[in-house]
Amino acid sequence: MFSLEYLNFAEFYDTLTQNVEYPKRAAKIDFLIQKYLRTDTEGRLLLDLACGSGSLSEELAKLNYDVIGVDNSPAMLNQAMLKKLKSSLPIQYLCQDMKELDMFGTIDITVCMLDSLNHLQNADEILQVFQKVSLFAQPGGLFIFDMNTLYKHHEILKDKIFLYDTEQVFCTWENRLKGDTVEMQLTFFACDEESGGYYRSDEFITETAYPVSVIENLLKESGLELLAEFDADKNLDTPEQFSPVSETTERILFIAQKPLS
Repeated sequence: MFSLEYLNFAEFYDTLTQNVEYPKRAAKIDFLIQKYLRTDTEGRLLLDLACGSGSLSEELAKLNYDVIGVDNSPAMLNQAMLKKLKSSLPIQYLCQDMKELDMFGTIDITVCMLDSLNHLQNADEILQVFQKVSLFAQPGGLFIFDMNTLYKHHEILKDKIFLYDTEQVFCTWENRLKGDTVEMQLTFFACDEESGGYYRSDEFITETAYPVSVIENLLKESGLELLAEFDADKNLDTPEQFSPVSETTERILFIAQKPLS
């Protein structure tokens, strides 16, 4: 069953995330792959899990990876396909729930970025994804992902309201913290070119944060070995430089590997 999440958000997602700096994040992923990947293959088959509108998939394909993008939102994949039509990059997109991932064979590298895993409902669902990644990973293959921290949820996002005003859309983004989960109510006002008036659409999204120890234990339970953890949002201008995780880290970058034997 496909998700109706991001049905309205997909149209404005790229406009509202222009600060993500996808080329720089792709360059850091590429550096980590060169440093940590240990397989008997060429190591170019890369799965972009929860690929969304395909911006990161595009950048990784430009770095000569054979990219498969998977997402559960047809609306987001439609945006990804529009990018592919313009770039002509050989990216394959599949509409799948990442908890029910089903690949044609083994994968050298799996990435899941921009706190996509935080959107899962609980630790059991995260474990399901980790187990699927482990199942389809080539021995020695990598799993590179990031997740928002408890600090970010409780100190940065908690009960905050953000306003975005662009030529395409005006957006109000209202957060409510319940436990370790942030409930996000997004309201969009966009111009209707035919009538000249504005139309409203809404999106409701949740993200849950977890102690780092929980994520580490879930990786171990799924048969993946944790190699390193870094601050995901620092040193973006320097691909080879990484900062350690601190008490004020907002997003952690995890590098895990499927053992060779």
